Amino acid sequence: MNNYYNQCSKGIGKCVRIRTHNGTVHTGIIDRVTPNKVYIRPLGSGRRGYGGFGFGYYRGYGPGWGWGAAAVGFSFGLIAALAFIPFF
Repeated sequence: MNNYYNQCSKGIGKCVRIRTHNGTVHTGIIDRVTPNKVYIRPLGSGRRGYGGFGFGYYRGYGPGWGWGAAAVGFSFGLIAALAFIPFF
């Protein structure tokens, strides 16, 4: 878990793909990191919000300009795999 903390701390503002132990995959930009969690701003699927940008709703997170979604926190203990990916 300490390794994920160090990687995420150095990767604030970078695009990342997180796979949890239950197999769920989340893609987004690292927003902030605490000693116990990493918070990412989800990217859209391409069908809504122009790949995460623009105005509109995003899977129930609510409306807004910019990312269109609030940052979602993941406990380091839930992360099975973490990969930094090219932004576009």
